[in-house]
Amino acid sequence: MRTVVLLVASNVFMTFAWYYHLKQQGWPLWKAILLSWFIAFFEYCLMVPANGYGYARGKSGFQLKIVQEVVTLVVFAFFAIIYLKEPLHWRYLASFACIIGAVYFMFTKQFG
Repeated sequence: MRTVVLLVASNVFMTFAWYYHLKQQGWPLWKAILLSWFIAFFEYCLMVPANGYGYARGKSGFQLKIVQEVVTLVVFAFFAIIYLKEPLHWRYLASFACIIGAVYFMFTKQFG
């Protein structure tokens, strides 16, 4: 659970680092890049321990990456709806369902 909590926190920082500037239309590119790098520092301070804890507890690199992608999409969905004011279309939900299927196949022992 510690891994997931750290992944969620790190992805909040990373989502802001990557997408915050989209609504700041007048910003010069250098300003967006510097701010993004500053925010990303905190993302790395959380992401690296998250992966370390997960790996130390028996999760594979593949499993950690799939979990991270799901967390990224969930965090981004909230960000896009709340901050970017974008609608959540049914096709996005269908896409998320496919990714949840990927998580199932990644963690199941049923198929070898």
